[in-house]
Amino acid sequence: MDDKLVIAGKEFTSRLMVGTGRHGSMEEMVASIEASGAEIITVALRRLDLDDPNKKTILDYFDWTRYTILPNTAGCRTVEEALTTARLARAMGLSDWVKLEVIPSPKYLFPDPAGTLRAAEVLVKEGFVVLPYIHADPVLARQLQEVGCATVMPLGSAIGSGQGIHTREEVQIIVEEAQVPVVVDAGLGVPSDAAAAMELGADAVLVNTAIAQAKDPVAMARAFRLGVEAGRLAYRAGRIPIKHYAVPSSPQEGVVRR
Repeated sequence: MDDKLVIAGKEFTSRLMVGTGRHGSMEEMVASIEASGAEIITVALRRLDLDDPNKKTILDYFDWTRYTILPNTAGCRTVEEALTTARLARAMGLSDWVKLEVIPSPKYLFPDPAGTLRAAEVLVKEGFVVLPYIHADPVLARQLQEVGCATVMPLGSAIGSGQGIHTREEVQIIVEEAQVPVVVDAGLGVPSDAAAAMELGADAVLVNTAIAQAKDPVAMARAFRLGVEAGRLAYRAGRIPIKHYAVPSSPQEGVVRR
C-alpha cells in the first residue's frame, strides 16, 4: 500500500495528474478534479486572463494547500516564449515547477524536440523543476534526464485526440531506461488507456481532455482514478508471460481417461 510517486523529492499518493482546460464550467472542473483524487494540477499560464486583478481565474478555484500547481507553457511555440512563461510563473509566486511544452505547429501539436532540450537546459540551470512534454523518443528522454529534468513525459498519441497509446514500444523503452519518473501525457481517451500505460511501467499519467470533454466529467474522473490504480497494481503484481500457444489452466495429472 505504501507506493508513493516521488518527483524531485516530493511524495504523492495519486499517480493521476489532471489538466484544467476545456471544462464546461469552473464548478464542473473543480468537481471532476476532486473526484479524480489527483494531487498535481496543470495550469496553462498563457491562457489566464491576468489583466483584471478583480476577475477570478482558475487559480482562485482551488485550495493550493491541498494541491501542487504545475504551471505549463502550453501555447508557447518557441524556446524564448517557453522560458518567459516559466519565469513569469515563478515571478508570480506560483511555483518553481514547470511542465515544459514547446509546440511550433498549432495544427498537429507535436513538441519540438530540439527546442524542448534547449529550454530544459536553461530552466534546470535556473533552478526550475522541469517536467518536459515530448514525443516518445527514448534518445531525447535520456538526454533530458542527463541535463537534470525531474521527469520525462512522452505522449501516447496526439494531444486531445483520444486515440490511446500509439507509442507503446517507445514508452516501454523509455520506462526501461528511465532514471526519473515517466509520465504518459496526451492522447489517452478512456481509463483502460491509463491502465495500459501503468501496466507498461509508467509512473503516472496526465489526463485533461478525456475527462473535461466526457458526457459526465465527474464520473469519468473517478473512472480514470480507478484505471490508474488498477494498472499500477497489475504492474506491481507481475503479469504472466505471453505465449504463442494454449496452456491448460487445470492440472493434467490424474485426469480420468476412457
